[in-house]
Amino acid sequence: MLLEDFPEDIRPYLEPKPSGHPIYECLACGARLAIDQLYYTCPTCGGLLMIEDLDFPRLRSQPGSFWRRLFDYRLIYNRQATRGVFTFHEFIAPNLPLNDLIYLGEAHTPVVAAPNELAKEIGTLFYFKMDGQNPSASFKDRGMAVALSYLKNQVRVKNLSSVIAVCASTGDTSAAAALYAASLGDSVKSAVLLPKGRVTPQQLSQPLGAGATVFELPGVFDDCMKVVERLSETYNVALLNSKNPWRVLGQESYAYEIAQQFDYLLGDIVLIVPVGNAGNITAILSGLLKFHRAGLIDRLPRILAVQSERANPVVLYYEQPSNLRAYSPVKVRPSVAQAAMIGDPVSFPRLSKLAADYEKVAGESSFGVVEVNEQSIMESMLLANRRGLTICTQGGECLAGLRAALAKGLMTPLETAVLDSTAHALKFVDFQNAYFSGSLAKEYGVITKPEIANHPRELNFDGLEVPKVDRPLEPGPRETFVRIAADKIASALGLTT
Repeated sequence: MLLEDFPEDIRPYLEPKPSGHPIYECLACGARLAIDQLYYTCPTCGGLLMIEDLDFPRLRSQPGSFWRRLFDYRLIYNRQATRGVFTFHEFIAPNLPLNDLIYLGEAHTPVVAAPNELAKEIGTLFYFKMDGQNPSASFKDRGMAVALSYLKNQVRVKNLSSVIAVCASTGDTSAAAALYAASLGDSVKSAVLLPKGRVTPQQLSQPLGAGATVFELPGVFDDCMKVVERLSETYNVALLNSKNPWRVLGQESYAYEIAQQFDYLLGDIVLIVPVGNAGNITAILSGLLKFHRAGLIDRLPRILAVQSERANPVVLYYEQPSNLRAYSPVKVRPSVAQAAMIGDPVSFPRLSKLAADYEKVAGESSFGVVEVNEQSIMESMLLANRRGLTICTQGGECLAGLRAALAKGLMTPLETAVLDSTAHALKFVDFQNAYFSGSLAKEYGVITKPEIANHPRELNFDGLEVPKVDRPLEPGPRETFVRIAADKIASALGLTT
């Protein structure tokens, strides 16, 4: 639609101007810092930072119905700078001018209902939000769009050059960081640290393809993260992990899209989200609270966080009595949901604060945690794939979480669940193939079930002339081959004439 085709009262707002008063706020000591430079932790006490808009009350000067209409109309407005996560510009990064915003096709990923047969098998209606349909094939693009837009702004305003952006990753963060840094040309170079042997070949290929400098380190993600933290504390680099509070802002768009996709009626919804490094679930809690404060949604959905039993510090924290809770990192064991292999989530302080804030508004049962095992993660992914939904292992973790939540009475079949498939299944196809062949490493503790395994079948053509790549058959032998091959396949499938 052209600008003149929109309602008159909406036109002035379709292209937002810089507004608001965002600042960094320390979760530990409450210190407030200007956003004219990139901080990751509080320079006073070392605490984790959130970005707060001191002028948030301005958003309440318009009713929720206005914002709902505006965001719906922006979906059909053909201006790149107001697409993607920046459809919700006023709630995400209101200070950034449009010419600094990066859009590579991220966000507005579809919410897909489980096919009837799968819903019956699980025992409730549910949906998957397919975040693997982002440009680098994971939800990480949401945060990178904002983090790199802020960095682009700083490069322009301060006339910077040769900026090095670094991150630790289990795969998806590195792909997104490298892709979005590459969009800025030579002004920003990316370097990524990966745990050697803990990233799929598909994921490893992505930052290499985008031109990043890739370092493979011994250990697990937590070890890589410590090195990245040391780099950011010692050298002049831009850290792109979720410790970067601008990342969290971009990932809030997931919550805003869920609200929009369910017509802003979320009272009977349960969101099921993997924990990982706790940045995404933090962002979802924050985004929903903002929409509630501004009047876009009347009721908040319930949220269930899912962790593998092999990396479960958040589960262990919330299993304790509320007045005695103490957080402790855990030593991780290998998980097929590789993004789950984090024993000390960087964003846990944000998660615990926002979960408490969320419960104050939505009630004590509005936030919960559920633990799953590796067998259920793998088989849930395969089950969804066999019923028409292509999901990743983290999506399998969420589906396993839904099954566990129903079994434990943490939710009822009358509620509608929305599950997060954080990445594209093709990133994790090696796990599927290894499961089918029975070659999945013993360290995962997953047993291949013959009734689930699938293999290509070869037909026996001994004594028959068959086609070869470099030598096609003549018409007569070809006709014979085609007839015999079709008959053999028909027999295997039980077909009758």
